[in-house]
Amino acid sequence: MIMSLDNLVGISLQRIEPDISVVQRMLKSAERNIADSHVMQVSSETRFDAAYKAIMQLSNVSLYANGFRTLTSKPGHHQTMIQVLSQTIALEQGEVIVLDALRKQRNDSDYSAHIVPDSAVEACIKHAEALLLDVKHWLKEHKPELLV
Repeated sequence: MIMSLDNLVGISLQRIEPDISVVQRMLKSAERNIADSHVMQVSSETRFDAAYKAIMQLSNVSLYANGFRTLTSKPGHHQTMIQVLSQTIALEQGEVIVLDALRKQRNDSDYSAHIVPDSAVEACIKHAEALLLDVKHWLKEHKPELLV
């Protein structure tokens, strides 16, 4: 059973009023992180982190544009942001599964010091770039007032 966003209020989400300036700042930040992920002079882990951060920022924009934000005081807010993308921007479930696998890879890297393989770096960048396009397309179609 898939919970609706409304059902998650108080559990892992809270209601907010979307603000165009916040959406614009988050989109610009995600774009900068994607650009940073292409810098070959830094480690694979740093490139992966930049791309993953962009995925989180874009997932956050998706929630925010729908009038929600995660309760960051509750554990699992990254997981929540990714897993509700099918509800916030109608992202295909297969893509949500891939993004969640990248989240797990990031956790392994951050908390267990596992090396991030180049293939994971490239996948994370590719999926961050695709998510940026998906989020912008969804905003244009459903919330054009949040775009400049």
